[in-house]
Amino acid sequence: MASPDPTTLFKKGSAVEISSDDEGFRGAWYSGTVIRPAPSRAKDKRVLVEYETLTADEAGKKRLRETLDWVQLRPPPPPETRRRGFKFSEEVDAYHNDGWWEGVVTEVLEGGRYTVFFRGTREQMEFEGSELRVHREWKDGNWVPPLEGEEKVGPQKVSTVDKLKPSKETVKAKYTKGMLVEVSSDEDGFQGAWFAATIIEQQKEDKFLIEYKSLRNDDDTEFLREEADAMHIRPYPPATSVVECFNLHEEVDALYNDGWWFCKEVLEKIVGIAEPQDLGDDVS
Repeated sequence: MASPDPTTLFKKGSAVEISSDDEGFRGAWYSGTVIRPAPSRAKDKRVLVEYETLTADEAGKKRLRETLDWVQLRPPPPPETRRRGFKFSEEVDAYHNDGWWEGVVTEVLEGGRYTVFFRGTREQMEFEGSELRVHREWKDGNWVPPLEGEEKVGPQKVSTVDKLKPSKETVKAKYTKGMLVEVSSDEDGFQGAWFAATIIEQQKEDKFLIEYKSLRNDDDTEFLREEADAMHIRPYPPATSVVECFNLHEEVDALYNDGWWFCKEVLEKIVGIAEPQDLGDDVS
């Protein structure tokens, strides 16, 4: 299915959500309005937008305006039909610092609160349920996953409203022995990557002994085991269907050297500019 024409989707005055490639803003979506749409016949589909929550001056009186490529825009997600609960390991967007940030629920707390881990910053924070929403991607003119109650079976729409309420078991959900997870590292050469591992045991309140699924010890006699902080552990991502192609500027993780790397780190490692002495004596 072809992507919608940005000249019809992002008209003057249209409400949008805006993403940014600037350092410190990746992974967030901000509310805004189209001020000047892209010309209908121009090859450069750049759109002038005004942010709703970000300002251009220290006094906070002048809203920030930017001219961005249309691939950095999407319509605002439709509001949920009801207030719902969230589950352990569920992907969510959390409202923080004036924008919606992609994260994953790592703990369901009492009183309708949740702990959310942010992959990009490796931070973990607590939020009220009202500050979270289901994480959805805008692909080819549709929201993925679709809104509850709008999944289609044949030509008809069927209701799939689930009454999700945190159970006692969910509230107490932790990283348990034998659980498959992904682990990140701050060591040089491994920053930006996530490696599959298994929880061996909990050693302290926030420390776990883990065994990697692909990394081996120095003697190559067994899989590497080490202690990992809970801040460097996340639930193993659910299985996904095969994707035939990706969109321009779409953020992805790439499998490289036995781990999943955020695309920026992979590009720096694979296509980075090497010094002449790094290329051997045959370089002229």
